Amino acid sequence: MRILISGAGIAGTCLAYWLHRHGFEPTIVERAPRLRTGGYVIDFWGAGFEVADRMGLVPRVLESGYKIEELRQVDRRGRRVGGFPVDVFARMTNGRYTSLPRGALASCLYETLDDGVETMFGDQVVGIDDAGSALTVRFQRSPARAFDLVIGADGLHSQTRRLVFGEEAQFERFLGLKVAAFEAGGYRPRDELVYVVHREVGQQVGRFSMRGDRTLFLFAFADDDPALPADLDGQKTLLRDKYAHCGWECPRILDALERADGLYMDRVSQIQMQRWAAGRVALVGDAAFCVSFLAGQGSALALVAAYVLAGELKRAGGDHEVAFTRYQERLRAFIAGKQRAAVKFTSFFAPRSRLGLFLGNQITRLMAIPFVSELAIGRDLRDALELPDYENGDADRR
Repeated sequence: MRILISGAGIAGTCLAYWLHRHGFEPTIVERAPRLRTGGYVIDFWGAGFEVADRMGLVPRVLESGYKIEELRQVDRRGRRVGGFPVDVFARMTNGRYTSLPRGALASCLYETLDDGVETMFGDQVVGIDDAGSALTVRFQRSPARAFDLVIGADGLHSQTRRLVFGEEAQFERFLGLKVAAFEAGGYRPRDELVYVVHREVGQQVGRFSMRGDRTLFLFAFADDDPALPADLDGQKTLLRDKYAHCGWECPRILDALERADGLYMDRVSQIQMQRWAAGRVALVGDAAFCVSFLAGQGSALALVAAYVLAGELKRAGGDHEVAFTRYQERLRAFIAGKQRAAVKFTSFFAPRSRLGLFLGNQITRLMAIPFVSELAIGRDLRDALELPDYENGDADRR
């Protein structure tokens, strides 16, 4: 079966790997001219970690990642007011936890693909026509081609979803926050293996020292307007306005922002859909069920969904109707739980009041106590999902 995957991100490359391994013929089309390497540092654990392990990627992922030692919260003068040792996460996940740049994970996944997976960079799908027994896919630059299935792995703002299911507004739940990230070289001070965060009412900014004398800066702030600035200058202006009176190192960080030639910015939203497939087209990862930046697990869940979708297609012998149904049945409740859990963290990223800010700081201090951390995040860190072994025939186990 010829299967087109729209998007060469985490979900798309993982899906291509497993489809090819199961005997299908995947092709990836990616709008960007090359593999995207940007984005912020992500935490990686849970069922997604298990998928990476089954791909033989864990040593490479750990090598690319960081063993962050501390989350440190500071006040306007840089004094420590909260935080905890991050080994609490490793303890709860039996050591199967790391933090790494999203682009590094994408590169690890892309390197698993061999010549059996065709990739088309610098192009995108602009039309999908269903002829019943196959799909005719029209591209922006390349000639139209026939495929048996199309899988949209093209993220929160999925073009595939728009073409087949309708406009994004039907499915997007805006959570009232925006997020931005950029990197800068030579920034001082550096706190190795420490994520330093300064929170104020309605916003936070953090920094993390990376290899190569690079520093990553991450912003999250409340904003009732879901619209995003159209260009880099507008995005920088929005951040300057939001953080102009912020304490700590914000003036220095905004100076570094002025010199940055790249910036990631997006609204914090979830995608909530009743069905993830229609006819011969299905969605995977953020395109189907974005849990939002707040969950801290979007990339891991993208791997899980890609693994399950490919496995169900194998199990069903290519019968897409059966496979798509089983794919959603297996993951629906699990993903819904992750979405509910993510919303609970909104007030941590953008405290609603000075009291909320104070209480949040105190809670993070208590996180160093095992039973407190277990109560606060233990359930969310443990993925109650058994991944089938599609290659060894136990996929019927539930």
